[in-house]
Amino acid sequence: MQDQETVLRLARLLYDRKAQDIVVLNVTHLTVLCDTMVIASGRSNTQVSALADAVDEVMAQEGLDLRRSEGRREGRWIVLDYGQVIVHLFHRDERTFYGLDRLWNDGTNAAALPFDQTVAD
Repeated sequence: MQDQETVLRLARLLYDRKAQDIVVLNVTHLTVLCDTMVIASGRSNTQVSALADAVDEVMAQEGLDLRRSEGRREGRWIVLDYGQVIVHLFHRDERTFYGLDRLWNDGTNAAALPFDQTVAD
C-alpha cells in the first residue's frame, strides 16, 4: 500500500461500513514501525470485528499480507499490521482511554478524507 489512493480506499471502506472517527496519519517522520496509521472506531465488539474482516479483504486484494494481529478475540482494540500500514480498530471506550490519535498526530500529518464524518449517529 504505497500510494495515498490505496490508503484512502481503505478509509472509504471503513466509512462505508459505518466506522466512526476515521483518521489516516502519515507517521514516517515519527516512527520506523510503519508509514501510515489508520485509526477508526466501532460501536460494538461485533462491528469492530467485522471492520477487521473487511480490512483484511481489501488488503488481500492489494497484495498485502497480514504480518500479525492482536485483539481479535475480544473485539475491543484490534491491531492489524501490514508492514507499511498499521490499522487500529477500537471500540469507542478503548479509543478514548488510549488516545492514539493524540500520540501519533503532530498537527500536520493527518490526511484529508474525501467524505463527511460530521453526520451524527
